[in-house]
Amino acid sequence: MAKPVVAIVGRPNVGKSTLFNRLAGSRKAIVEDIPGVTRDRIYDNSEWSGREFIIIDTGGIRFGKEEDVFTREVKMQAELAIDEADVILFVVDTKDGITHEDEQVAELLRRADKPVIVAANKVENFDKQLEYFEFYSLGLGEPIPVSAMHGLNTNDLLDAVISKFKPESEYKEDEDAIKIAIVGRPNVGKSSLVNSFLGEQRVIVSEVPGTTRDSIDTPFQYEGKKYILIDTAGIRKKSRITETTERYSVIRSLKAIERADVVLIMLDATTGVIEQDKRVAGYVHEQAKANIIVVNKWDLIEKDGHTMNEFDKDIRSELKFLAYSPLMYVSALTKRRIFKILELVDFVSDQNHRRITTSELNRVIGEAIMLNPLPGAGSKKPKIFYSTQVRTAPPTFVLFSNHPELIHFSYVRYLDNVLRKTFGFEGTPIRLLVRQNTSKEFA
Repeated sequence: MAKPVVAIVGRPNVGKSTLFNRLAGSRKAIVEDIPGVTRDRIYDNSEWSGREFIIIDTGGIRFGKEEDVFTREVKMQAELAIDEADVILFVVDTKDGITHEDEQVAELLRRADKPVIVAANKVENFDKQLEYFEFYSLGLGEPIPVSAMHGLNTNDLLDAVISKFKPESEYKEDEDAIKIAIVGRPNVGKSSLVNSFLGEQRVIVSEVPGTTRDSIDTPFQYEGKKYILIDTAGIRKKSRITETTERYSVIRSLKAIERADVVLIMLDATTGVIEQDKRVAGYVHEQAKANIIVVNKWDLIEKDGHTMNEFDKDIRSELKFLAYSPLMYVSALTKRRIFKILELVDFVSDQNHRRITTSELNRVIGEAIMLNPLPGAGSKKPKIFYSTQVRTAPPTFVLFSNHPELIHFSYVRYLDNVLRKTFGFEGTPIRLLVRQNTSKEFA
């Protein structure tokens, strides 16, 4: 079933991200005692009393004549989240009382014409109604006192939230979507690619490297197929990670890779492959994730008839371990070829879930061994008796041997190449595991 959406909004530093983490049951939002840390929307799933829903954390909304570029764009992000939401959770700070900015946010929410619940946060004594009842004057209904930091009274808050949902029958059935993580070092164009896919400013785009601190899950449809785009913070070298927020961002980027179905590894055509690109790509490969190498900013390269071939050679040379990954040259800015990426995502996802029958697998492995016998002699000559596929995503095969310890990794790599030549598996790592044979049939 499609899930209701709850947007958490408010002015800066009232505890929105702390409440988000409490409701999500994770530390997915960045939490620091610095106003304005959360700058882009982030999504997570939550559940209460059998109702599943999506929660969106937003940056603090500020108002004023002298707003800087980030303040304006964060405000725009919050407004987009409000537009998407079924229910809005308006967080206020009881220690500060009602501020002018609270009143301005309340006015924005009244215009939105959506169900709004006021969460009066940072309450210490729930018997003292005066601590939070002043927020009644915002004209958005009875405020619900909570302490997001300590998890107090969030049950009542969640009861109020789900009471505002439409009946489950009104939410259409949702199909499985392919989760696409977009990763790469800062300023290679990840957010620009997301915006080009969506046709709206869903993610803040800036010339400043490292603008995207939060991973953002964005549901998206193209030609009737469903996807979830995961735009991640640019992964930096550890030596350059000085802010606590940036450390959280790197961890989140790596987690995004782990939960993705297909990973787009973005490179900058104007700089070529650098050491940090290798680290990012290496992590994707180590996590055995289906992936596509996306070379962005192709519009900025002067070309002749040999340019793409030269780039292919350079990238293949620098990223030898991704020899199975398809290459795509695009311009996120001009949208050139970007929707070809989604066609390739579909193909790579299919390859990642491909299953080979046991009989076909043993025929191919048997022929490979006949053409190139296992090295060794004497009583300990290794043999591979049979093989089977034990899982997909990534395709994983177990080879049963009498002496698995004697089978060199180079021979396993040979069999890997044979399987790729025979079955494809383009864009997906495959795993070959050599195990001790325990079957009496082959003893």
